[in-house]
Amino acid sequence: MTISRRNAIKLAAASSLSAGAILAGSGGSAMAQTAPNAAVPAADREQRPGWHRVAIGDAIVTVVLDGLRPGDGPHPTFGENQSAEAVATLMRENFLPETRFVNGFNPALVEIGDMLVLFDTGMGAMGRANGLGKLVERMGAAGYAPGDVDLVVLTHMHGDHIGGLMEEGQPTFPNARYMAGQVEYDFWTSAEAKAGPRAENAKLVEARVVPLKDKITFLKEGAEVVPGITAHEAFGHSPGHMIFKLVSGGQTLWLTADTANHFVASLQRPDWEVRFDMDKAEAVATRKRVFGAIAESRAPFLGYHMPFPGIGYVESSGEGFRFVPASYQFDV
Repeated sequence: MTISRRNAIKLAAASSLSAGAILAGSGGSAMAQTAPNAAVPAADREQRPGWHRVAIGDAIVTVVLDGLRPGDGPHPTFGENQSAEAVATLMRENFLPETRFVNGFNPALVEIGDMLVLFDTGMGAMGRANGLGKLVERMGAAGYAPGDVDLVVLTHMHGDHIGGLMEEGQPTFPNARYMAGQVEYDFWTSAEAKAGPRAENAKLVEARVVPLKDKITFLKEGAEVVPGITAHEAFGHSPGHMIFKLVSGGQTLWLTADTANHFVASLQRPDWEVRFDMDKAEAVATRKRVFGAIAESRAPFLGYHMPFPGIGYVESSGEGFRFVPASYQFDV
């Protein structure tokens, strides 16, 4: 991507952010449904924009929907230490289905300075049979090609974040260098990980991440990713899970990755255990710490599994927090 092309995208974003957010998509339409269970084939239900663009100061953030995965739940994936009825009750109170839920995946591109930074890579080819792995396709709809990416940042190394690093054995983003947490990499390449209950994910790290090692810069607490973006430890979901703070033009956006993975269950009840949290007690403490600070600061955040486009706010409420989806805050 040339600088002039980046400037063109920035100008378009600055003049028409709301149009991009509402109308832009990859083959989607603005089709309205009058009922949540309208007679539409499951494969055709994802009729929504495939990307969403906002400005954070001078930075441009484009969230890309890698795909949606409907399934049974949210119990016991969420509220694993609770009864099914307790989880169903909370869902009912929040106008959500009691025994079904949809998980979304939200990688993000950040244009800051002369850099194009991609946070996480979605499922890649291994998810396409199930309607996932749409990152590259939808990047194209948003005006980006894989070769435009200067830096890929991995919040952690679970499969839905690293699956898109490779296509047919070659790096998906051929001109990129990489950043990842040192603790995270050390765990997934250890004998403990390779022989333990997470061995399948360790194999995926071996296939997707290890071949890129010579291009990876490893991060610790407070490390600068690029000017304006810093890395912070938020362990628990995985051994070296990291979040990132973007500051530009006096505005802030937190990229919280998988600190909270359900906008109701994980935020309203941060004590509820999540099946995919590897250290559940530490994950609970991290949720409370991170979202307590975000609530106090009133800054927006982007969650990898929050409802697309994944950007919103939290306020302290009852036992935990209330998620407030962004509306027109970035359009005025």
